[in-house]
Amino acid sequence: MRLKKGPPDFILFITTLALVGVGLIMVFSSSAVTANLEYHNAYHFFKRQLIWAAIGLVTMIVIMRINYYRLKDLAFPAMIIALICLVLVLTPLGIGAKGSTRWLGVGALTFTPSEMVKLAMVMFMAKVMEQNLDKIKSFKNGVLPYLLIMAFVCALIMKQPDLGTSFVVAGTVFCMLLIAGAKWSHMGALAVTGAGAVALAIYVAPYRAERFLAFLDPWKYPSDQGFQVIQSLYALGSGGLFGMGLGRSRQKFFYLPEQHTDFIFAILGEELGFMGALLVLALFLLFAWRGFKIAINAPDTFGSILAAGITIMIVFQAFINIGVVSGALPVTGITLPFISYGGSSLLLTMAGVGLLLNISRYSS
Repeated sequence: MRLKKGPPDFILFITTLALVGVGLIMVFSSSAVTANLEYHNAYHFFKRQLIWAAIGLVTMIVIMRINYYRLKDLAFPAMIIALICLVLVLTPLGIGAKGSTRWLGVGALTFTPSEMVKLAMVMFMAKVMEQNLDKIKSFKNGVLPYLLIMAFVCALIMKQPDLGTSFVVAGTVFCMLLIAGAKWSHMGALAVTGAGAVALAIYVAPYRAERFLAFLDPWKYPSDQGFQVIQSLYALGSGGLFGMGLGRSRQKFFYLPEQHTDFIFAILGEELGFMGALLVLALFLLFAWRGFKIAINAPDTFGSILAAGITIMIVFQAFINIGVVSGALPVTGITLPFISYGGSSLLLTMAGVGLLLNISRYSS
């Protein structure tokens, strides 16, 4: 397919760089104390994140320069590879930490297959939805096949266990089906069923049930399941309007667990205050606006669904993470895109942005 090529979306590009820049600053600030204690080098996590950011930037620019329609043929192989990696995580090759087995690799070179499957899933779904657009109004032939694929992927992710990522995958596919033209009645019934499935997943796993009860009243469990949320709220509350100052967080001194990964937004709020947190929220809203604008103006159905899916995946995960950190949602254990420490997450998120920028070059 030959398309007229123009410049990429400048606002989206700058917004992405701004989020990555904020992330690098906050990874250093939030991790320096822990890194100094564990590795005798306050820059340990920062240097690793900086390297991944550089690789991610190169990847984003390379993907941005290739006609996205040519990448369509990679959707199926990418999905197969991602599924194989998800299965390998459940074998002795999987690397476990803190009660979960979510990584593959050797030594310091590890990656998270669930991060790979999110992007592969969006590409795969965009391709097959475009090919079967005439069937999307039918539940049996148009919606059910996608649900079965989604359920299989989410089941593999749940085995790690990782409820948060499976929720992001399910939510993204749900929204993509709506965008592709699925009936609201079908999707409404699906939403009710999905809520029941989430409730069942919480009920059958005692640790999830404890987390949910702690979410309802964290102060009732101050020394165990409610501890992390309480410390996060202390951090956000201490920040006030303008924050305590960059690098001056108190909660990062071993009070708040996962302070440079899942709960980095709490440290950001503590050090930069309400205004700093508001700036990050504004950047994600700006990202959503440009992403959906690209989807609306995409030259074909595949590009439109793909752009919408990538935008939803990133922004949905961001607001789940922020909801968890602020106590508005139960603890799920997912990172804040672009900002939390994590190489595979940053790399694959920036790869997704590369696809968005790619589509924007051919948008009207």
